[in-house]
Amino acid sequence: MEVWIRQDAGSPAAESAEALTKAFSEKSGIEAKLVAVGVNDFETKLQQRTAQKDLPDIVINDTGQLGNLVTQGLVREVDREGTAGSGDIADRAWEAAQGYDGKYYGVPFNSQAFALLIRKDWREKVGAQLPSSWDELVQLASAFTDDDPDGNGKKDTAGMVVPGSTTRGYLTWWFSTMLWSEGGDFVKKQGDGYTAAVDDPASVKAVEKLQAMFCDSKVVQPGASTADSATTHTVFESGKGGIYLTGPYMLPRFDGSLGKDKYEVVAAPPGAGGEAAALAEGENVYLMAGSGNEKGQQAFAEFAASPAGQKIGLGLDNGGIIVRLPVNTTVDGAAERKDPRWDVFQKVYDEHGRNAPALPNWATVRQISSEGLNGVVSECSRDVAGAMGELADEIDAELEKQGAKG
Repeated sequence: MEVWIRQDAGSPAAESAEALTKAFSEKSGIEAKLVAVGVNDFETKLQQRTAQKDLPDIVINDTGQLGNLVTQGLVREVDREGTAGSGDIADRAWEAAQGYDGKYYGVPFNSQAFALLIRKDWREKVGAQLPSSWDELVQLASAFTDDDPDGNGKKDTAGMVVPGSTTRGYLTWWFSTMLWSEGGDFVKKQGDGYTAAVDDPASVKAVEKLQAMFCDSKVVQPGASTADSATTHTVFESGKGGIYLTGPYMLPRFDGSLGKDKYEVVAAPPGAGGEAAALAEGENVYLMAGSGNEKGQQAFAEFAASPAGQKIGLGLDNGGIIVRLPVNTTVDGAAERKDPRWDVFQKVYDEHGRNAPALPNWATVRQISSEGLNGVVSECSRDVAGAMGELADEIDAELEKQGAKG
């Protein structure tokens, strides 16, 4: 069997995936070969193999790609109840493996949610408490921007580190947590389908706050509207930004580059909507169509989601984290890592995690919404309500195209 994972060859993550594949082969007697396909060209190479009608047997890839894979007919349906150990897999993880039609098209493997990394030394320097609302979070960001928290006598720090690029829908990816916490949404259920919700009053207010962060208080880092995550990682670890909403996978890197004593990990606070919410996502094991070894595909997926597979994916031996938060509820990731900060992310996922909507193709809607949001943060004179009305029309048109318009 051929197993693909969206990781760079030679990376610690690829080493963990190799260990997972070898352990599966030893346990099952089924020969499996791992192919670590580069992060940046994974989709291109998968489409090349699609055109050649020669798909790999297994693909481990983002939950956000499920709609793309299903609409192209590239993945097989999964029998949740017939999957060994399915009862130990978190319901929220299964939800991220569910298509628009209610059927399952992957077996959960890895999950994650987003929390705030806040420069503790800066917060203490400006005399602030941990924020209890999004408005207080922006106030803290203002202090980090204006009050010289690093003490170098220069105004050269940004309060909030934001990947605001439209590339791969980054701005929507980051803004989801804020939007949902503020009581807004991108789409909402209507009848048997969905309709745009970005022009609802709560959504418009949330986007107005986002625009103000870029245009009024200017608490985001310079160039935020074109920054992807590779850029924002560097901004935070280089001491140029004080608050970063990101995933747990960044802890080892920042511990090494910045120092774990310099920052604290806290859940994002509630917003005007009154409830905390955080984007939840992860990766599934996809059983690709056309395989000559369907039993082997199923066996690999079950092993990957088992306690043994999940513990290998934690990367305790080599630092290659391909399981950020275990999808298997019998595995305590924070205890295995002996690091309680991981438990913050686990609690956020369990208590406040929210998956992207199960549209036929969420990735396309995410891209459309990211471009619309980027327009209002890049052009400060744009009227938010009007821009969100235009964006809602674009989203509704896409929902209609996907057959998901309610």
